[in-house]
Amino acid sequence: MGTLAGCSASVAVSPAQFADRPACRSVPWPEQVGGASRVATSSRSPSVAAWGDPAIIARCGLPALAPTTLACVTVDGVDWVVRTLSDGSSATTYGTDPAIEVLVPESYGPAPLELPAFAPAVRELPPNGRHCS
Repeated sequence: MGTLAGCSASVAVSPAQFADRPACRSVPWPEQVGGASRVATSSRSPSVAAWGDPAIIARCGLPALAPTTLACVTVDGVDWVVRTLSDGSSATTYGTDPAIEVLVPESYGPAPLELPAFAPAVRELPPNGRHCS
């Protein structure tokens, strides 16, 4: 999970566990998400990106999700597992290996509203055959 760095001009975010996988080294991140432009991150890894202030943060390279009973939604043909956090929500791709995680601050509203921007990037990830049911 990333947070804004004190007085820094970049968003503090760490790469995910499998950020070095080929699919995560060239993620076609969108230029804008939720009307917010892309901002600098503390990581130089191409597997992470952020937009706006407070920042929407995305990371590629999470382990593929196992079957779950958590809420699973399909947005623009992409399956996501969505969780409520204390300060917003998290959405993790379901059916890709590796997975992408998107952290959306509460001020942007529910995470699924911002997920269409990530569909092109997610479609570049290897599928693992799992789908929301």
